[in-house]
Amino acid sequence: MIANIIFLALAFFAISGAIAMILYKNPMFSALGVLISMLSVAGMFALLNATFLFLIQIIVYAGAIMTLILFIIMFLNINEEDLPNEPHKYRLITIGAIIMLPLNILVLKAVSLLPEKDLSTLETTFGDLKPLGITLYDNWIVAVELISILLLIALVGSVVLAKKRKTKIIDKED
Repeated sequence: MIANIIFLALAFFAISGAIAMILYKNPMFSALGVLISMLSVAGMFALLNATFLFLIQIIVYAGAIMTLILFIIMFLNINEEDLPNEPHKYRLITIGAIIMLPLNILVLKAVSLLPEKDLSTLETTFGDLKPLGITLYDNWIVAVELISILLLIALVGSVVLAKKRKTKIIDKED
C-alpha cells in the first residue's frame, strides 16, 4: 500500500517536471523540470529494487548529463530577448496532447488485457551491483579501460575547445 502511494507521488513529480520543461520559457527552469523528472524516474527504479538502474539514473543522467546541460545554458548566457517568439506554443502543445491521446488509450487497453501476475518485489539478489561489477572487471576490463581513456580524451578536447573560444572572444574585444 505504501509503495503504491510512493509510486503515485513519483509519477506525479515525473509528469509535473515534464510539463514544467515544456511550459517554462526560461531554459534554466526547463532544465530543472527535466532534473525533477529524472530524479522521479530514479525513485521508480528504486521501488522496483533495480539498484543498478537507480544509480545510473542518478549518477549519469541526473548528475553528469544535467550538469553538462546546465553548464551549456550558463555558458551561452541566453537572455529573454534571445529566445524565439512562440505565439502558438500552448495551442501546439494542446494539439500534440490530443494527437497522443488515442495512442495512450491503445497502450492502456493493451496493458489491461495482460494476464494478472504477482508484482511483488523479489527477495533474491536481483538488481545487486556485485555480480555486474565482477563481470565487467573480470571479462570486460579492456573495454572498460578503453572507454575511460576515450572519455578522458573527450574531456580534455572540450576544455581545449572552450579555452580557444574564450581567447578568440577576448582578442576580438581588444
